Amino acid sequence: MKTALLIIDIQNDYFSNGNMELEGSIQAASATARLLSQFRKEKWPIYHVQHSSIRPGSTFFLPGTVGAEIHDCVKPLPEETVINKHYPNSFRETDLLERLKADGIGTLLVCGMMSHMCVDATVRTAFDLGFSIILAHDACATRELSFNGVTVPAKQVHASFMAALGSVYAKTMAVDDILENITATE
Repeated sequence: MKTALLIIDIQNDYFSNGNMELEGSIQAASATARLLSQFRKEKWPIYHVQHSSIRPGSTFFLPGTVGAEIHDCVKPLPEETVINKHYPNSFRETDLLERLKADGIGTLLVCGMMSHMCVDATVRTAFDLGFSIILAHDACATRELSFNGVTVPAKQVHASFMAALGSVYAKTMAVDDILENITATE
């Protein structure tokens, strides 16, 4: 079984001047670009996921806007697969599962945005579907959240979700460690 790179929602609205700027988006995108470069060099499978918001009242990832476009630093090449989704879970109402199965993928190297939403939903579903998952924790980004009058800083949101996913669903690793051991994942 092969390993594929799954890049989730690294889109312009998550960056400076976007409609939903995340903390650490530049750093996460740069780390993802390093993984993408290695996968392209080795000609290993790559899947880009792009969110198009269809929910009434949505303020970001609106179809046809610059904000919904995949960020230039990880822009897909014409031959790379792009999965368009409308929900946090990259498998919901998409052909991602069918494509992964057809390509003989057994392990997913996941990175993207937001740690607490689309990355979380996709990793949990992939695990339930039987995939092995490597989660590049420093190639993901999120934002602060509020709950019951408490504001939770983005770094704590990110750490909490990486800790939860790393406890059962995925092997969490830094991009440097992944690149050092990349042949072990193929």
